[in-house]
Amino acid sequence: MPASAARKRPPQKHKRARICNVRLNDDEWNRLTAAARTSRKSLPAYLVRAGLAAADDSENTAAVIAGHRELVAELFAARRHLGQVGNNLNQVARAINSGGQPAEIDAVIAAVQRAVARVQAVTDRLLEQE
Repeated sequence: MPASAARKRPPQKHKRARICNVRLNDDEWNRLTAAARTSRKSLPAYLVRAGLAAADDSENTAAVIAGHRELVAELFAARRHLGQVGNNLNQVARAINSGGQPAEIDAVIAAVQRAVARVQAVTDRLLEQE
């Protein structure tokens, strides 16, 4: 493409005059360049956008992020627990449908109630944070 046909950028309203040097190890470089490429940005533009997004979101401190991770981990644990309880509930239903009265029915119902309470507690904590 001839130089005269090259795309010209309009003048920037707020031209960036400051320079910031950042040192990265190979892993950081590879991850950031891949992320910038995926978002179709240059690495400097990607870093500026990511840095400004982090600066604008001052409520997401390390403690808040750790709290979110804790709640997500608890939700996953509760989900696993519900899966196990659901399996037990299916076994009880199968026994009842074949004419039996399983002795475990009270224990399974109690486990269902505990699982529901666990999910409700985590949900309430998530809603309180918003």
